[in-house]
Amino acid sequence: MDAEATFEGMMGEELPSLDEFIARAGATGTLSGIALEGTDAEDLLAEMRRRWDVMRESVRDGLEEVGSSAGGMVARDGRRYLDRITATGGLMGPLPGKAAAYALAASECNACMGRICAAPTAGACGVLPGLFLAASEEMGAGGDQLARALVTAGLVGTVIAARASLSGAEGGCQAECGSAAAMGAAAVVELAGGSPAAAGHAAALALKSFLGLACDPVGGLVEVPCIKRNAIAAVHALAAADMALAGVASAIPVDEVIDAMGRVGRSLPEELRETGRGGVAATPTGRRIAARLYESAPDDNR
Repeated sequence: MDAEATFEGMMGEELPSLDEFIARAGATGTLSGIALEGTDAEDLLAEMRRRWDVMRESVRDGLEEVGSSAGGMVARDGRRYLDRITATGGLMGPLPGKAAAYALAASECNACMGRICAAPTAGACGVLPGLFLAASEEMGAGGDQLARALVTAGLVGTVIAARASLSGAEGGCQAECGSAAAMGAAAVVELAGGSPAAAGHAAALALKSFLGLACDPVGGLVEVPCIKRNAIAAVHALAAADMALAGVASAIPVDEVIDAMGRVGRSLPEELRETGRGGVAATPTGRRIAARLYESAPDDNR
C-alpha cells in the first residue's frame, strides 16, 4: 500500500495543522491514533513494520558491511562510536550515545549505496533508525509500539511537507535533518507515554533548534557534513523529547514553527540550498575535496 497516499488522504485539501491533530487527540489519545482514524490501520501498521525492518537493517549494514562511498569520506564512524559507548557508556549515556552511533551507521550505509528508508529524505535517513533502535534497546519499545511511533513521525513529516518543505534544495538542511529531528522527537514522546501536547512541544523544540541550517554537501555528496549531522539531530530529538516530557513547552506553537521554517528556507541564498557552493563546502578543504572528486570523475560525469 502507499502510506504517503494514506496520510495525504487523511489531510484533505486544507493546509494541515499539527496543532489541530493534537487538539483532536486530547489528553488521553495519541497522534498515531488520530493518524490511523479512517484508514486501514492494520495495513498501515504492517507497512510501518516493514519500513522499520529496513531501518534496522540499514543500521546493521552500516555497522558491519560499510564498503566504499563515492567520495571516500566514510570511515566506519558508527562502529567506532558504538564501540566507545559499549565500553564506557560515553559522556551522554547509553540512550543518546546509541542513538547517535546508530544514526551514523545508517547514514554511512546510505553513502555507500546501501538500502535505507528515506525518513523523511535520504540525507536525513539516519535520525529515525538511530532513535528507534536505541529506544527498542534502552526503553524496551516493541515492534507494535515502534510501528505506531513511526505513524506519529509520518504524521509530523507530512504536515511539515505540506506547510513548509522536506527538501534541502528548497529549504536547506533545516528541512531535512531538522524535520527528521522534529518527527523523531514527537515519536519518542509517544513511545515514552507522553501526551499529544507534549509530542507537539517536542517537535517544535527540535525544529526551532535547526532553523537556518544550511545544506552544504562537500563535493555535492551526502557524506560531509550530512552523516555527522544525522547523529547530532538524533541527540537533539532526544533532548527535545525529554524537555517536553518534563513539562517544558515551546512558546511558539508547532504549526507556527513549521511555517517559520518554510519562510526561512525560502529566504536562504542558493549557495546554502544543496548546491555545494556554500557553508563548509566552500571552505578551502571542502573545495580541495571537491576538486579531487571532480578530477577523478569519468568524463561523462563532469
